[in-house]
Amino acid sequence: MKTILRGLLAATMLASAATAAAAETKLTMYYPIAVGGPLTGVIDGMIAGFEEAHPDIDVEAIYAGNYDDTRVRAISAINSGDQPQLSVLFSIDVYDLIEQGLIVPFDDVVKSEEDKAWLSSFYPALMKNGEVDGKVWGVPFQRSTIVMFYNKDMFEKAGLDPNQPPATWDEMVKDAKALTKDGTYGIMIPSTGYPYWMFQCFAIENGVELMSADGTRTNFDDPKVIEALEFWKSLATTEKVMPEGTTEWGTLRQAFLQGQTAMMWHTTGNLTAVRDGADFDFGVAMLPKHERAGSPTGGGNFYLFKGSSEAEKQASLELIKYMTAPEQAAKWSIATGYVGISSQAYETEALQEYAKDFPQALVARDQLEVAIPEFSTYETARVREALNNAIQATLTGSKSAKEALTEAQATAERLLRPYQ
Repeated sequence: MKTILRGLLAATMLASAATAAAAETKLTMYYPIAVGGPLTGVIDGMIAGFEEAHPDIDVEAIYAGNYDDTRVRAISAINSGDQPQLSVLFSIDVYDLIEQGLIVPFDDVVKSEEDKAWLSSFYPALMKNGEVDGKVWGVPFQRSTIVMFYNKDMFEKAGLDPNQPPATWDEMVKDAKALTKDGTYGIMIPSTGYPYWMFQCFAIENGVELMSADGTRTNFDDPKVIEALEFWKSLATTEKVMPEGTTEWGTLRQAFLQGQTAMMWHTTGNLTAVRDGADFDFGVAMLPKHERAGSPTGGGNFYLFKGSSEAEKQASLELIKYMTAPEQAAKWSIATGYVGISSQAYETEALQEYAKDFPQALVARDQLEVAIPEFSTYETARVREALNNAIQATLTGSKSAKEALTEAQATAERLLRPYQ
């Protein structure tokens, strides 16, 4: 009899264990990092906190390289049958992900009034890249604007006011000339990695956007766009305040820290790394305006993959809500320099105290008032490649701005014609 009871008890325990195992939802999430710093540790900490709060959900967060690498790895995993449930990918990948039928809109997963309020809590400027045809396909996570970092010590030595960074193109050229000496350039702007993104700054500041709001048309050959690229090139060839040719995205931050340039345009996502690495006083400013002020937003959004079960989609939603909550958004902003993605993030005690001691952390947020969506169209990878090639051909002197951008526009028109 005891043997039978022990057998029944063992069977019951095994059945309970199997039920518990079956109840656990497993998620795989791919994510990129495009700036410096030990940021995988920050993500791991967030995941650990989520799993502690949700013991029934197991999350495998996989760092997959830069944005392009992450997209390739996530899609390869889907195609191989090793289905991830969610990923942080470029906000500008949204059209391609929709076209390939890989993602579902958050509107289909968000059900409760509380969840709907969460979905509407993000800064509008950061939501624009994720909204297509009246639905929300991507939710902000590691988001940015481009800001101007400048060496206050160099400004002072050059007789410039260290608390008055240039506010216009003309002022930037004037200050850069005063700062260009002794092997130091006045300004550097990266032209590899994401040249289209930097070029958006010049275009919008010259009064024109590079693409239509519906992602079906581009304006590469607009005279103001051509003029903007000519101005960028002139900083090196005419004004002599910037190196000729291309400037590397990945090494520019170090060049700034080493004193090779007094000013640089770069993502606010580098802010914490600059703060930690600088042995000089530095400032952060909005980009100088010409016809208007402006910067594109940038960075990554959360996406939900279509192949997931309903339980997995709901678990993914819980994870995304956790990682975008004000406290977590504040923690991520402090650790990286990325923009706090909601006004509530800046109301947290942590970010208020941080900004009080380090006001540079508020510049990217304030610039959202004049920000535009990052460049994104249908066939975005090939359209973007055409623009990148035109920018680099111009900066290296192999083609004029007009010739290069006219060719890029012709390529874009051919690619986008089916969507018009």
